Amino acid sequence: MKTVILAGGFGTRISEESQFKPKPMVELGGMPILWHIMKLYSHYGFNDFVICAGYKQHVIKEYFADYFLHTSDITYDFTGGRNEMIVHRTNSEPWRVTVVDTGLNTMTGGRVKRVQEHIGSEPFMLTYGDGVSNIDISELVRFHETHGKMVTMSAYNAGQRFGMLDVDKSGAVRDFREKIQSVDSLVNIGFMVCQPELFDLIEGDDTILERKPLETVARMGELMAYRHTGFWQCMDTLREKEALEKMWQSGQAPWKVWED
Repeated sequence: MKTVILAGGFGTRISEESQFKPKPMVELGGMPILWHIMKLYSHYGFNDFVICAGYKQHVIKEYFADYFLHTSDITYDFTGGRNEMIVHRTNSEPWRVTVVDTGLNTMTGGRVKRVQEHIGSEPFMLTYGDGVSNIDISELVRFHETHGKMVTMSAYNAGQRFGMLDVDKSGAVRDFREKIQSVDSLVNIGFMVCQPELFDLIEGDDTILERKPLETVARMGELMAYRHTGFWQCMDTLREKEALEKMWQSGQAPWKVWED
């Protein structure tokens, strides 16, 4: 199953970093947050990625173009007029990464629609390129397969900052609603599993995934919520970036579920 990662936005709320690079390329512990997200999926055996790039998309392409080089020990031998590169050791990942330029101003739904040819008619996973979590991806996929609906999104109680999901006792998402005070205010944190029929509900570049497509899926009774009670944090602001960096440097990063 392929994993689609939305990585094309401007990241205006963390402009201190995103003026130079896409927000998913902002680093935590010397590695882009995009890398941290991919490491989570890879830990559970999902290694085929489709990156929806846009703003400064060349930065993402150049990063993966040089990834093998940057994770290897190398001897450059110029003796006797030669120009040889000898690779001694590499820590590169077992990843297949497709980076697609989905446009500068394309909305989230439009970006997903633009990578349809790379997904085909198979179910796929979908997440945002700016949030880290210790969510169990294998359990998420199993949950999706058991209920047989079109879309599963991961839901998390993150307080009152975001718009909320109206989730019934069976786990079905009935509607999206504005911020309210509730002890069970669940928000969409990404980490979705989707059937390919979702593509049919996306009209074009101007389509915001979280609006008409997912609202339609909810009204159809085809949207389910997987409740995550562990760790999740998005990186919208410099303060959030610094908090995540502090966790990583302390060796207490909850989203690091993989071994070194």
